[in-house]
Amino acid sequence: MDEAALDAERKVAGRDLAPSGEIWATTTDSLLMGLLSPLFTQFQHKYPGIVLDVAVSNQLFNLTRREADVAIRPSNAPPENLIGRPLTAIGQAVYAHRSLNLTPGASIKALASQPWIGSGSRLQDSALDQWMDKHALKPACVYRVDTLVNILSAVRSGMGLAVLPCYLADEDPNIIQLTDPIPELEYGLWFLMHPDLRGVVRIHAFMDFLTEAVRAQKQRLAGPLLGMPRCVQSPLGEVISADATQSHP
Repeated sequence: MDEAALDAERKVAGRDLAPSGEIWATTTDSLLMGLLSPLFTQFQHKYPGIVLDVAVSNQLFNLTRREADVAIRPSNAPPENLIGRPLTAIGQAVYAHRSLNLTPGASIKALASQPWIGSGSRLQDSALDQWMDKHALKPACVYRVDTLVNILSAVRSGMGLAVLPCYLADEDPNIIQLTDPIPELEYGLWFLMHPDLRGVVRIHAFMDFLTEAVRAQKQRLAGPLLGMPRCVQSPLGEVISADATQSHP
């Protein structure tokens, strides 16, 4: 489709006034699994006339070319040609399976002697790459994989330590948080859309709903300091407290 046709399609879509129809959304597998699925259910109950068509990818779709209407993405530098609304900050920390018998609060230097799980190149996490270089952790990597969900799976198997978003790892009581959230690895969560879709009622309904629902989980998504209660999400999207010490056998 040529640029003129794409421009016309976007402008026609922008004149939609009814909160109904389809929304093409894209997000990552980790966000869908650890945060968004219950919220999408709540949204569908509130707006039954809107159908969400969700593409799961760790690559940013081209919203200019209508590969998606909106994106819910982690980023510290969202594209300048899109309308963006910051939703909250996502904290990350070092985690390991409890079977490794590691003590929370140890220094990164002390943990460097353990096996680590790294991010594959297709994950394109330059901040994490730089952090691991800074702490000389790459030589300790015994495994690399290019999605956060699969890094989580490797940690669950006891393969080694990894940096994970707190909202993702804290859901599993057998995974232990070893460090406080790492400031230089914090990233923003954004709702992004093309400027020509700013007048679409269903898009704004979706953006406003997610803004309120995600910001209500601000504390959980930022991650707890060591020794503080964990917050986890119920299947209905409610935030509940859990035992930060994870002291059960």
